[in-house]
Amino acid sequence: MPDAQVRTPYDFSGCTAVVTGGTGVLGGDMARALAGAGTNVVLLARNLARAEEVIDTFPKEGGGRYLAVRADVLDRAALDEAVGTVLDTFGQIDFLVNGAGGNDPKATTNPEQRFFDLPLGAMEAVTRLNLFGTILPTQVFARPMAARRRGVVVNVSSVNASRPLTRIAAYSASKAAVSNFTQWLAVHLAEEYGPELRVNAIMPGFFLTEQNRFLLTEKETGALTARGRKILDHTPMRRFGDPADLTGALLWLLSPASRFVTGVVLPVDGGFTAFSGV
Repeated sequence: MPDAQVRTPYDFSGCTAVVTGGTGVLGGDMARALAGAGTNVVLLARNLARAEEVIDTFPKEGGGRYLAVRADVLDRAALDEAVGTVLDTFGQIDFLVNGAGGNDPKATTNPEQRFFDLPLGAMEAVTRLNLFGTILPTQVFARPMAARRRGVVVNVSSVNASRPLTRIAAYSASKAAVSNFTQWLAVHLAEEYGPELRVNAIMPGFFLTEQNRFLLTEKETGALTARGRKILDHTPMRRFGDPADLTGALLWLLSPASRFVTGVVLPVDGGFTAFSGV
């Protein structure tokens, strides 16, 4: 029989979560879900005003406390200062959600910009943001978890990690690296610091965000672009994801219901990675 901890609805009262990328569409929705589960939520952001705007959308009856802290995921000194602020405020860190990431048009192929001419600087910037923007916050915010020998890290990968998409070579490769790092860190933390330290990743499929909306839909009409239609033709559920579709996976991965799950990269993609095309 499952124990009461597993049967109880998600309740993270008294737990503190640090979220990067929480000012974006997907990250913001995941942060709101944590707030709704009673979590103390810390949003790390370069733009504090934007982070405060997101916090204003959190449920007032959630029971947790919320904090916006200025930090860049690629600035180790700022992250070190931020972790001090979080620990001074809440005393401990239970969860880290690495949601920061993105692409750069300069690292994207198109008829005018061939792969052979992609600038190294743009590809390095994409790799730094996605890979090192996951590793650096983990080095800083998972250290207190390792000291307590318990905690959960959830990274955000992408279906590009398992099905590289056309045009976005650096983004696809860096997200594949995030998936690999997730598995490596899961083993490292469990073996070196304790089995109650878990690391998993969510692998989102195609969601309409500020970054890709007008790659997938026409700005003027809202109709699907050729790329958007091709994606839906290869998604068995025949729709784009809604940000709320990620929250169930996130809450499960953070909760005791997944306490024997670590090193997993979980697709939330409407079946895209399962579909062979025939």
